[in-house]
Amino acid sequence: MEIQANNLLRQYELHASEYEAKALEVLRSGWYILGKEVSSFEEEFAKYLGAKYCVGLASGLDALWISFRALGIGEGDEVIVSGNAYIACVMGITMNGATPVFVEPDEYANIDANKIEEKITEKTKAILAVHLYGQSCDMTKIMELAKKYNLKVVEDCAQSHGTKWNDQTCGTIGDIGCFSFYPTKGLGAFGDAGLISTNDEKLADYIRMFRNYGSKVHYQNEVVGANSRLDELQAGLLRVKLAYLDELNEERCKIAERYNTKINNPLITVLKTRPGSTNTWHQYEIYSPKRDELIKYLKERGIGSIIHYPIPPHLSNAYAYLGHHEGDYPITERYANTVLSLPMYNGYTEEEQDYVIKCLNEFK
Repeated sequence: MEIQANNLLRQYELHASEYEAKALEVLRSGWYILGKEVSSFEEEFAKYLGAKYCVGLASGLDALWISFRALGIGEGDEVIVSGNAYIACVMGITMNGATPVFVEPDEYANIDANKIEEKITEKTKAILAVHLYGQSCDMTKIMELAKKYNLKVVEDCAQSHGTKWNDQTCGTIGDIGCFSFYPTKGLGAFGDAGLISTNDEKLADYIRMFRNYGSKVHYQNEVVGANSRLDELQAGLLRVKLAYLDELNEERCKIAERYNTKINNPLITVLKTRPGSTNTWHQYEIYSPKRDELIKYLKERGIGSIIHYPIPPHLSNAYAYLGHHEGDYPITERYANTVLSLPMYNGYTEEEQDYVIKCLNEFK
């Protein structure tokens, strides 16, 4: 039996005829940039989230760096972020000239909100709350700190499409929510795509202008903007999938529950879900002191797995200039050395799940 870590074809096949019909509709429309599909998706996703405004962009990274640009955060400013976040989160900060300040993750693999305050300085301008693996950060504590110190809060919701914190959807709690629709995400496009959500009309208007070369009126440019437009084809396909997002998330929850109740191996620890947060299970994370041996063992049995993420940003060559060293963030580094993502995707059969679980439980 061959089981991939992620099988995008399975999810596509669930509603293939609808995707193909929408693609043909868009192709035959003759309108491919900033048309009715984009505006309709922005409205529909805003309604799904409970946000006032959404603005479609070209990618999740664009959503991040453009958000910080719109908030006026740049050279000389500091942004607090979890040490185990994906490196794109950090790039969203540094592309504007700001400095990332890392905070260790907690037992739920998201930023430890109890360790944020000690990192706040007069240079701190924002907190980037990255909702990793499908569950929310402690947004109550983060918003309290933001209010106390007059900080902006940007939520990275790339892995938490539909996740809620105390009944409020991620992406609507802070000043701006940033979404990636990379194909492996819960609401995945069929190429690169991204979006920001906000309840601030001025921010939405600015980002809508900025994404289109800084122009509100054709050939009249207000600022030096970017070319970061969600295209009509991706927007149309996302509209199709959005109608099924809750259903797709529920399927992943059922898969996770089978893992939770059936994995029984002292060499494997499963990641718990934070009280107050729902979990949409973008990834299913386990930790093992014999992680690298486990990867090899699973591969020999036809089972794929992925490390999210093997190199923490503070140890990446890209951020050597920050001057961090191995040992600076021991919890972050321990997670990087022990974390592993098991197969998790829509269309993953119970027979396949049982085989993976059996192999995991037999690992020594």
